[in-house]
Amino acid sequence: MSDVDQIFGLESALSQRAKKLADEYLANGRQVREQILDEARQRLRLEEEREVLAAKAQADRAYQQQVQAAELQLHSELDRLRMELVDAVFDRIPARLVELATDERRYLPLLRAWLREGAQTIERDELVVQVNQRDWQHLHNGWGKYAKEVAPGKHLVLSDESIDCIGGVLISSSDRNIRLDNTFEGRRERLGEAMQNMVAEQLLPPTLTGNN
Repeated sequence: MSDVDQIFGLESALSQRAKKLADEYLANGRQVREQILDEARQRLRLEEEREVLAAKAQADRAYQQQVQAAELQLHSELDRLRMELVDAVFDRIPARLVELATDERRYLPLLRAWLREGAQTIERDELVVQVNQRDWQHLHNGWGKYAKEVAPGKHLVLSDESIDCIGGVLISSSDRNIRLDNTFEGRRERLGEAMQNMVAEQLLPPTLTGNN
């Protein structure tokens, strides 16, 4: 084989070797490229998932804030409505008390019970009783017998000085140092808060108010 043939053979071998290496490099490059693209797609997917989760968490927080704000507004509105209803009920009380005081069938037993309660509460043997002018006209004629039946063992004096009230009785010790106001107005003032709570519970049960 001549030198030329050897040179051509060597060039051919080198060319084939170079082509083989180039093909290997191209294949490796395509593999690396696909690997890089896969990693990029995975990072992008993870980033998208994180963004979706972050957006969902933000939306949940915003929703909870809106729900809490709505609940606070609802409770405030219910409280306002409850107070309006309670005030409306209390505004009607004086008229209802006047009706009660003029209904002797219901009022007179109540007057007797409040007088007995007051006489038992004040630890004095001699007591002064004051009522309004209407009740004084009803009680003063038979007062002695009436007083003994209501408070046996005690001396009750019906004062000629009437008081300005819808009904009920004002009881004092003879020295006026102890006094129990069992008039409608006195009991309402004394029991006002308890009455308000009771009326509020009847109008709007706690399950509807969430209370406070």
